[in-house]
Amino acid sequence: MNGDTTYGIGELARRTGLTVKTVRFYSDAGIVSPADRNPAGHRRYGADAVARLELVRTLRELGLGLSVIRRVVERELVPAEVAAAQAEAIDLRIRVLRLRRAVLGAVARLGSTPEELTLVHRLARLTEDERERLIGEFLAGVFGGIGGGGAGSGGERFAAAARSLTPELPQDPSVEQIEAWVELARLAGDAGFRALLRGLAEAEAAEAEVAETVFRKSAAGAAGAGSRVPRPGLAVAVGELAGPAVAAGVEPGSAEAAAVVAELVERYGRWCAGAVPGDAGAVRDRLAERLGAMADPRRERYLELLAVVNGWSPPESRAAEMEWAVRAVA
Repeated sequence: MNGDTTYGIGELARRTGLTVKTVRFYSDAGIVSPADRNPAGHRRYGADAVARLELVRTLRELGLGLSVIRRVVERELVPAEVAAAQAEAIDLRIRVLRLRRAVLGAVARLGSTPEELTLVHRLARLTEDERERLIGEFLAGVFGGIGGGGAGSGGERFAAAARSLTPELPQDPSVEQIEAWVELARLAGDAGFRALLRGLAEAEAAEAEVAETVFRKSAAGAAGAGSRVPRPGLAVAVGELAGPAVAAGVEPGSAEAAAVVAELVERYGRWCAGAVPGDAGAVRDRLAERLGAMADPRRERYLELLAVVNGWSPPESRAAEMEWAVRAVA
């Protein structure tokens, strides 16, 4: 390109893809200056003005303000430093927009009232310490004081359960994770849900304690007598026994279902031996009560939300098996 070549403002606008008005604005602002003027007094720009305006256009498209652009083109600022600062500002803006999107999505999905909208917004904006405190209070209300202490104790087991139910929102969460956190936090603040989980934990602790007592007595009665009662968990047993029945389309009130129920009652009776006084009918009544609590949809929903917040794989749903077992045992 000829270094002596000059361009009128119209030609400069055409070469840079800017409007004449925009070029004139940058010229008046002193960001690009004319090389000279023609006899009629019209501004003429040198070849360097093309490169300068292309840089200005790029910086503007990246969102930089006029004062910063002026300092970059005058080489008062290093482009790399400006880019880093701009990237950080954009990241912050993205986080703010993501938070707003999550709040609006949660409100739309949950059908919140004006009062609940305020709550949803507050929950979404909690700091990490505030989130930990909220969940800590929730889990303390569910598991606090249950099972005693000591290595291998029920207390240790329930402490592990509490850890497994703890949401940990990442530093840069997605919209889905924020939405899941908001709904999970609302569940954690639900007194009825907390009472439900507390009841389940207390029942589990009582049954485990009785089973352990039975083992200690049998072991003390004769060397080698007795063995610890295997307790894989009621939810696991329901999956093993009710799962095939559901898959096979067995009706809860059928004779086939009765055989499944008998096995489930027998297993449950062995696990909580002595914790439920009375005959098999009492055991069945206690089992029906336990299944009814475990089938509460809020329990499974908490686990689904927990997986989203923590970035885990979705948990396997046992809703169909639980519903079938509740109807068959009742």
